Amino acid sequence: YGGRAKDQVLNHFEERGYSASFTIFNSADYGVPQHRKRLFFLATKLKTPLVCPAPTNSKNDYITCEDALSDLPSMANRMKDSSALYMGDADNIFQKLMRAGSKSIQNHQPTIHKQFVIDTIRQVPEGGNHKDLPPGVGESRKFNEAWTRYHSQKPSRTIDTGHRNHFHYKFDRVPTVRENARLQSFPDSFIFKGNKTQQYR
Repeated sequence: YGGRAKDQVLNHFEERGYSASFTIFNSADYGVPQHRKRLFFLATKLKTPLVCPAPTNSKNDYITCEDALSDLPSMANRMKDSSALYMGDADNIFQKLMRAGSKSIQNHQPTIHKQFVIDTIRQVPEGGNHKDLPPGVGESRKFNEAWTRYHSQKPSRTIDTGHRNHFHYKFDRVPTVRENARLQSFPDSFIFKGNKTQQYR
């Protein structure tokens, strides 16, 4: 609406004696392996204006999906087990940070897809989506985020509770709860309770 909602928020703050400003943060600019743009309003009654923190990362050194997930096992042969051991030493600083205080991987149970779903996922190239599928394939979901495979050398798309729209950059399945948690920078010591749907949510 031409910025009217944003201006209204700023006006309400200023009418109440605050100095107000706004900015849009992308989590990938701050070391999170996920593109997540969110609007923030900053308001203060202090004489010194609030200063937004400067980005810690740029497009040249974003934490990528591979940076975040490459030390986690595929779990291809462990469909009923949601815990696992690390595949080896951490490959980078992000993985070391995520592993701190954790000796094993929890919430890492893969989804069991039907064969036609696996066959469809296999046709989506790395970084691609439903637009890369041949005519007649993947017709059930044709919207912007549908049938999206993460790119190993880029941060992930924004993760939401509709986790079945995105696929692992390497494996033909949706990310596990732990993989999605890693992409949002939850440490491995953070355990998600409840059934699998609740864990994803």
